[in-house]
Amino acid sequence: MVGTAIAPQKTNTNMDEEAWAQALLLPCHLTVDLDLPGFTVRDWLQLTRESVIDSHWQVAADVPLRVNGVLIAWTEFEVVRNHLAVRVTELA
Repeated sequence: MVGTAIAPQKTNTNMDEEAWAQALLLPCHLTVDLDLPGFTVRDWLQLTRESVIDSHWQVAADVPLRVNGVLIAWTEFEVVRNHLAVRVTELA
C-alpha cells in the first residue's frame, strides 16, 4: 500500500474566532460540590447572610468543580482579600 501525503489544512483563524465568539457567550452552570454529612433541610432553611457552615473539609482537600453537571476540575478553597475563592489544582 502506497501512502499519499496529505497537505496540512489551512485554518481560517477569522472563522475560528467568529465561531468561538458566539460560543463564549453561552450561559453555563458552575458548581463546587461539598459533601456536608448531617446537613438537613432544617439547616438549609435557617441559613442567613454570613452564615458559617462547618463542612469538615480540610483546607487543602480537593473539591470537585462541575460545569453543567460535568466534572471538569478539582479545586481547593482559599481566601482572597474578603472573598472565598476556589483555585483549580487539577483538570479532570
